[in-house]
Amino acid sequence: MDKIRVGIIGCGRIAQRHAGHIERLGKLVAVCDVDGSRAKSLGEEYSVLSFTSASEFLEVKDMDVVAVCSPNGLHAEHSIAALKAGFHVLCEKPMALTSSDCEEMIKTAERSNRRLFIVKQNRFNPAIEAVKEKIDAGDFGDIYSIQLNCFWNRNFVYYQNSAWKGTKGLDGGTLFTQFSHFIDLLYWMIGDVEEASALIYNYAHQEVIEFEDTGVVSLKFKNGVLGTINYTVNAFAKNMEGSITIFGEKGTVKVGGQYLNKLEYQSFEGEEIGELKAGNPANEYGEYQGSMSNHDRVYENLIDVLQKGGSIATNGLEGLKTVEIIEKIYKSANG
Repeated sequence: MDKIRVGIIGCGRIAQRHAGHIERLGKLVAVCDVDGSRAKSLGEEYSVLSFTSASEFLEVKDMDVVAVCSPNGLHAEHSIAALKAGFHVLCEKPMALTSSDCEEMIKTAERSNRRLFIVKQNRFNPAIEAVKEKIDAGDFGDIYSIQLNCFWNRNFVYYQNSAWKGTKGLDGGTLFTQFSHFIDLLYWMIGDVEEASALIYNYAHQEVIEFEDTGVVSLKFKNGVLGTINYTVNAFAKNMEGSITIFGEKGTVKVGGQYLNKLEYQSFEGEEIGELKAGNPANEYGEYQGSMSNHDRVYENLIDVLQKGGSIATNGLEGLKTVEIIEKIYKSANG
């Protein structure tokens, strides 16, 4: 079976992660970035074509998939253009910055008869996978509440070294860039959100970012489950915790660690979760860490879907739901 051929648009740090997995599992064909030096550097590293024009990049014929790794605010534009050009799309998180843009991406994929994949790699964390299996098996009984804590560090250098991070138009907000993976897990595990009430504030990043660095959120899900989110990028010096705690009729569990990598507590009426398979480390970006590095699983799923008729891990509708929940939160917080 021929290797999947992929092009990358947006040659920032996450693109480096994509390129490595593409070369291991498929074939990298071309890269594109408006910053010519970044495009050239990544292109030369993998001996592939590099472009500074998206339209010229999308004229490359020997691609099957375009991986959209550009700034958040450009995800919809680049995904729609790639779909219209006849390529399948793997879009980095967040899917887009508005639900209307997400809907247009989904419609374009349907009209173009192409597949739209959304990167939500935290679903592949071993502890998260094990808890989801427990939920699906009904081992919690009725779920009463869920708590999400996201306590990370993003210092001034993180924002000042980027032309787009911290901007309202291209970054969107802390929930979009840092914690949309975690919001996705709330939807994946519990379901859609009916009501959100939130307070947000920028304590430590005045004059550095155009939105909040801290937030406190209460949620009511459509199935009656209550939820809370406490998040900040003000943890001193380094990431402290990314955790989810679920309280149910027949079980309680906490998945924690710096990036949802540890099963910290469990108590079930029935059989408990056994030994977990080894997980990947966090994505390393020099002076800071991201979520668990599961892009290998993302590409394995993409290949399984496109070449073997497998089931997509995260589709456009699920990406849309994450954005809708974030919109509800920000709408409440901003009055």
